[in-house]
Amino acid sequence: MPLSSQHVHDALRTVNDPELHRDLVALNMVKDVSLDANDVHLTIELTTPACPMKDTIRRDIEKALQTKAHETSSTLGTVHIEFTADTRRPNEKTRDDESPLPNVNHIIAVGAGKGGVGKSTIATTLAVGLARHGASVGLLDGDIYGPSLSTLLGLEDIAPRIKGETMMPFEAHGIKSMTIGKLVDPDKALIWRGPMAHGAFRQLALQTDWGQLDYLVVDLPPGTGDVPLTMSQILPLSGAVIVCTPQRVAQDDARRAARMFQQLGVDILGVVENMSYFIGDDGKEYDIFGRGGAEDMAQQMNLPFLGAVPIQIQMRANGDAGKPLENWNISDDLSNQLDSLCQNLAGQISIAARSGKLVQPTLSVH
Repeated sequence: MPLSSQHVHDALRTVNDPELHRDLVALNMVKDVSLDANDVHLTIELTTPACPMKDTIRRDIEKALQTKAHETSSTLGTVHIEFTADTRRPNEKTRDDESPLPNVNHIIAVGAGKGGVGKSTIATTLAVGLARHGASVGLLDGDIYGPSLSTLLGLEDIAPRIKGETMMPFEAHGIKSMTIGKLVDPDKALIWRGPMAHGAFRQLALQTDWGQLDYLVVDLPPGTGDVPLTMSQILPLSGAVIVCTPQRVAQDDARRAARMFQQLGVDILGVVENMSYFIGDDGKEYDIFGRGGAEDMAQQMNLPFLGAVPIQIQMRANGDAGKPLENWNISDDLSNQLDSLCQNLAGQISIAARSGKLVQPTLSVH
């Protein structure tokens, strides 16, 4: 008995790309499978014509098919593998296809190489800040493992609404939002394998009724795992914002995050230095983490620097209370800093639009 098409696809799901560490089926590298008696004909699409891992992938495919034939008591004849190449990076391919969110003008990822740098706070600040200036904004909590927007936006008392198979976004502080934190038990540990995280993110992004938006901000989990790759494969991103604290250890991880986005074909719209300094009760500024480190990193990597945000006790309190707009009432200096952050981001998107990379938004922030 020959292998079936399902057997072949199951076998290919056990073969990982040696560089991306995801299986060939998940990466959409399997372009054709045909069977001729006991022979198997495959077309595998690589990311470069001169892929140095081509022979390794070939051996792994042949081994996986032999293993599957043994498991299913099937007969395996000759394995014919044709390698093709698509040199577009994942998000470049996504942008070339029809958008799954045609009513959203710009999708902006907010990421960080490590946790604890205030990424979700900055994502929330950017979303409500852009909305303050008249833009229509959505905020997606893409941190599947540690969702925090329920707290930062004060959504605890707002019940989820679902119409058919479509989730209705929460509306508060002038923006629309969606977070898995409102769809599961708040005390439940979210333990996700790669495919589960992929499915959860996809559902939150594509099954939410966002309506017409100028900007959709996506708060990502820290690191360079499954969710950023999933996002780059399904959402046409306008670019990414990297959040980093000043100290060296945060810079090292932020560089990796920036390189990840670039490998995925996502432009870096800018770097934000969070927790840049601390203002004490005595009015003095204290550089707890080494002020200016993230800005130096941005200059070294030739990336735009969007601005710095200090450690502010009242800002932390507003985050815990779910009152992000109150941050603009703390002081004129902080209000100006937050406005500048949002204006610089909108400016970078406009620059990209004028360069021909993106579609110009219907509303710009000035």
